[in-house]
Amino acid sequence: MDTVEYDVLVSGLGPVGATLTGLLAKRGLRVLAIDREIAPHPLPRAVHFDHEIMRIFQGLGVAGAVLDHARAMPDYEFRTANGDVLIHLPPQPDTPSAWAMGYMFHQPGLEAVLRAALDNTPNAEVRLGCRLERFEQTSSTVTATIATPQGERAVRARYIVGCDGASSLVREAIGGDLFSYGFDEPWLVIDARVVAESRVPEINLQICDPARPTTCVLSGPSRHRWEFMLLAGETPEAMMTDETIATLLAPWNCGPLEIERKAVYRFHGLVAQRWRSGRAFIAGDAAHQTPPFAGQGMCAGVRDAANLAWKLSAVLAGDADETLLDTYQVEREPHARAVIELAIGMGRVVCTLDPDAAAARDAHMLALREAGMSPLPPTAPPPLADGCIVAGSPGAGLPLPQPIAETAGGRPRRMDDELPDDAWLISRTPLQTPLVGARFIDLDAEVLAPFRPALAAWLEARGAEAVLVRPDRYVFGTGTPASLAMAWSKSLTPSAVPPEKELTC
Repeated sequence: MDTVEYDVLVSGLGPVGATLTGLLAKRGLRVLAIDREIAPHPLPRAVHFDHEIMRIFQGLGVAGAVLDHARAMPDYEFRTANGDVLIHLPPQPDTPSAWAMGYMFHQPGLEAVLRAALDNTPNAEVRLGCRLERFEQTSSTVTATIATPQGERAVRARYIVGCDGASSLVREAIGGDLFSYGFDEPWLVIDARVVAESRVPEINLQICDPARPTTCVLSGPSRHRWEFMLLAGETPEAMMTDETIATLLAPWNCGPLEIERKAVYRFHGLVAQRWRSGRAFIAGDAAHQTPPFAGQGMCAGVRDAANLAWKLSAVLAGDADETLLDTYQVEREPHARAVIELAIGMGRVVCTLDPDAAAARDAHMLALREAGMSPLPPTAPPPLADGCIVAGSPGAGLPLPQPIAETAGGRPRRMDDELPDDAWLISRTPLQTPLVGARFIDLDAEVLAPFRPALAAWLEARGAEAVLVRPDRYVFGTGTPASLAMAWSKSLTPSAVPPEKELTC
């Protein structure tokens, strides 16, 4: 076997690259993460992540530190130009992840937390001010050329993952041509720090005004964001002048604000058609780009990291064939497309510029709201329909809800923190067959005592004796413990299970 320095080389250390690096290193892999910049980008970009992403941060051990740079998501409303409410989306009080439904956050603070965690994570090596120039791969290794302040250096790894953004070098190298949804809208983004005298809305707003579609949302603590759609004939240079910004913000009557950032972005809906070639993968914006209306752009990338991390770990540990890695795009692309299509659907509601079309839209949506119907598709990501799951078994393809209990001191105690990072087979009945690549946990085990009622109720509702949960906390399947153990082994190493011994769940 060829000698390598690292198990995985991660190119790009934004939230997706840092999350992937942390998850891989926590599972014992030797990881090198590089980024061309010395420090995190100092200005906010993404401003929202959901409860499932906070559960991933919990798994990294950084949820508490992340909360210092975040606040729970408020209500979200779509309004007409005269203030009528078209859509009202309150945050759900309970979520499967045992965290708030969503969080508005300050990205530089989040990135600093993730990087600080890597500094204290064995096996994670971070090199800043370094840029991936090119790479070559064989059947067993990747050799990458990296530009460093001291000159070019060759690095050898088992795999490479490009978390290198919209202009990804890794995507270009693997031929991951982009599919476009044809949604391409320029918007002015203004980020402001709120001072004591400021008066800003306490909910997130989409103003569906054909004269100027506008977004106004909370971001991190003491911060707010506005987004204004550019109209025909307007240039980025003219829109970013202090005079124009003052004119746009004046109707909001917010009082004094400290403008932190002003930039014109084009909101895209794009998906790479190839996410893997041999030992090279892409994740995050390198693989898909999402308009901001559903707040799912960074979320989709962090889900990529969680999905890919456990699969690379299983393959490198010898617990799974490389064929497991083929399920990465199979699982993640439909998820990413669903949230892109949701965001574009929301965006098209907001971005209507024709006054007559906007009036018809308003009348239709107000009638739906009056009838108690939603004009939007479901906002939760859909379950996995294919890949490393027992398709069709109750609960498969969705995250296992994380029960929560209170300690004697009143502090929340979450189940994930009490169990190992591996896959779990949680069962009411004993397992009599071998189990590879997962931990068997009897439902009556002491460690599950605080969470047993919730787990038992979940199994009862699905008519199942057992559930097998993947390391990314998605349900692999439900059924009997023996059938799940066999199906899990077949999914990890399909060549090792004789066809006559296959069992179903």
